[in-house]
Amino acid sequence: MINEVRPLAQKRKEKVPTMTVVRHAFDEELQLLQNELLAMGSYVEQMLDQAVQSLCHRDEELAKEIVRRDDEVDEMDVNIEMHCLRLLALQQPMARDLRLIGTVLKTITDLERIGDHSVDIAKAAIKLKDYPHVITLVDVPLMKQKVCEMIRGGLESFTEHNLELAYDVCEMDNEVDKLYRRMRRAIIAATQINPQNLEAATTMLLVIYYLERCADHAVNVAERVVFVETGVLRQLAVSHRGEYVPEENDNGGGTIWQ
Repeated sequence: MINEVRPLAQKRKEKVPTMTVVRHAFDEELQLLQNELLAMGSYVEQMLDQAVQSLCHRDEELAKEIVRRDDEVDEMDVNIEMHCLRLLALQQPMARDLRLIGTVLKTITDLERIGDHSVDIAKAAIKLKDYPHVITLVDVPLMKQKVCEMIRGGLESFTEHNLELAYDVCEMDNEVDKLYRRMRRAIIAATQINPQNLEAATTMLLVIYYLERCADHAVNVAERVVFVETGVLRQLAVSHRGEYVPEENDNGGGTIWQ
């Protein structure tokens, strides 16, 4: 009887290192997945930065290069998605691991859309290269800078498990929304002064809309980080909650619906 018990106990001890090895391999896969996500995020952030540069400097060649990069972003999107599905099928993760992989699947969709909007801005830059600037472009690089900070912040909060940074990203969305509304009013006012600016003004309205949408996608990333760390999915940005935001309009008062 004693001889039978010993082999059983020995077998149980042998299972422990095996489980440790499996977990270690899974952690390595998660780290690789995280690195792929960061690479994609860095790539689309650079695209957005250079798309705005092409607009401000009337650089048609740079704008065309941004348009060509869209296929590379799509390829990254597909590769990361396949990596996630492979991990789900082979590892059958639970709890936080499952939330993490689900968040990566959602995040690549947001990053892919940021890449699409970067291409949209580049196409607008090509269209506007022969037009006089409808409004001063000072606020466009400022808006882009804040959006890029939000993208970086969202990704850093994911890799560093930093809830405070994720909340900061959501707060920054309010600043981007204020810039967007201010620039929108300025563009509309420019068309009232000179109706010949209508076509260029319409394109510029789309440009600042694309930037504002990129900020919303960065907020999505930050909100999913909070979900990974807490298990609770909430809409943290004011604009995502659909709340009324008081704003002084051109007539000296009023309320804007987000």
